[in-house]
Amino acid sequence: MSPMPSLQKTRAPRDRSQGRSPAVVPTHRDPVAAAGSQLIGGPFGRRALTGTGPLTPVRVIAIVAIGMFALGMVQKLPCYNWAWFEGLTSQYTHACYSDIPHLYEGRGFAAGLVPYFDRLSGGVPFLEYPVLTGLFMEVAAWLTPGGGPMREQEQAFWMVNAGMLMACAAVLAVCVARTHRHRPWDGLLVALAPSIALTATINWDILAVALTAAAVLMWSRGRPLAFGVLLGLATASKFYPILLLIPLLLLCWRAGKWRRYGAAVLGAAGAWLVVNLPVMILAPEGWKQFYLFSRDRNVDFGSAWLLVSQRTGVPISPERANLYALLLMVVAVAALAMLTFTAPRRPRFVQLAFLIVAAFVLTNKVYSPQYVLWLVPLAVLARPRWRDFLVWQACEVMYFLGVWMYLAFTASGNKQGLPVDGYQFAIVLHLLGTLYLCVMVVRDILTPERDPVRQDGADDPSGGVLDGAEDVFVAGRAAHLARQAVPPRAPERPRVEWGTSGSGGPRG
Repeated sequence: MSPMPSLQKTRAPRDRSQGRSPAVVPTHRDPVAAAGSQLIGGPFGRRALTGTGPLTPVRVIAIVAIGMFALGMVQKLPCYNWAWFEGLTSQYTHACYSDIPHLYEGRGFAAGLVPYFDRLSGGVPFLEYPVLTGLFMEVAAWLTPGGGPMREQEQAFWMVNAGMLMACAAVLAVCVARTHRHRPWDGLLVALAPSIALTATINWDILAVALTAAAVLMWSRGRPLAFGVLLGLATASKFYPILLLIPLLLLCWRAGKWRRYGAAVLGAAGAWLVVNLPVMILAPEGWKQFYLFSRDRNVDFGSAWLLVSQRTGVPISPERANLYALLLMVVAVAALAMLTFTAPRRPRFVQLAFLIVAAFVLTNKVYSPQYVLWLVPLAVLARPRWRDFLVWQACEVMYFLGVWMYLAFTASGNKQGLPVDGYQFAIVLHLLGTLYLCVMVVRDILTPERDPVRQDGADDPSGGVLDGAEDVFVAGRAAHLARQAVPPRAPERPRVEWGTSGSGGPRG
């Protein structure tokens, strides 16, 4: 690869009557969204006014997200009322299991132990969660009324956490709705995602997901330092958000935006250190527990490694699984770099972010049901097509049901539930659904005229300083004049100009 002169500068269309680009209405562009809208009166009207009343798109999406989250809480009622406390398999057969109530006593919150500082009894010596998640759990414990039977305390602890996690779900949906300025209704996919309703109160992952979505929003607004700070906080809640710095490095390399990338990295490192350093210094053994637990954890539910191990009958040790996963991630990063530098147009930031997190999910040695939350906002921003999103969500819902029925089968004496072959089929569905969405995103990158976001003449609405920037480092076919982003059979859509540097384009 060699440095190349500028190949493109993309000029986004403008609505001259309003001084801004018109909002994209999914029911006018997406046949599945249009068909689904029949349930509420049909597609958005041609003369309808959007964003002028109290129910703006962002507010509607926030309300829908809270409503769907509440439905997910209702789905947990059998467990809340009795299944968490009476019998092992009932919480599996009702598909309403949650770690939250079980860890209230199991991780010392009921006894007032301080996470990371006080040693626990049992197999786990210290809390095995990242520091910011541990703080979130501790705040919820402070808000949980003490005294009374342990069952009531655990119910209250789950309810307090559910309220805090509901706020995270609303923030997540709003951030996605605001990331692409002229596509706010894409956030409705997040708000309506069945996987969020089903898994958001299993664990605390949605905290990191909401912080990551806020970070992507900040990057889209051209604020790399704020992006870095939020990404650092997200990484202090869960490991996976740090992966977003890899595609951002590749894109800033292609566009020559090194100073902005440096600000993002400094912000992420600084925020992560502010959260972790006090615990790292004052309670080093407790701080290390999350990393030791992740390293030593056995091949577990939902992973491709478990599927291979069960089918071959050969156990895979944690050390081998870690090595295989690392090697596959190295291959994935190399493939991502090749895609970034050789694509006819510079890929959009969220497209690469989705692909790198999906690669981590597919290669990891465990896939807990709530890990689907990591991908939901990135999938919506990378490929905002209702059909593809719903196909993927259907696969994830089937896996969600499959894992609980398999646990019921293995835990019950009468073997009621899903046997091993059925659970393996559920794992395959999850893997194929995620791979399907990856293929669609890669296709959009290689043939940008298929990208639903770019068909309106946009370049990278979530790209911030990358949006409309000139390329300075490319290779392969990207060294040749890039193709049109809008197919010639759509004359009513604005065309994208290539290889020009005329005035009026977005900032470089």
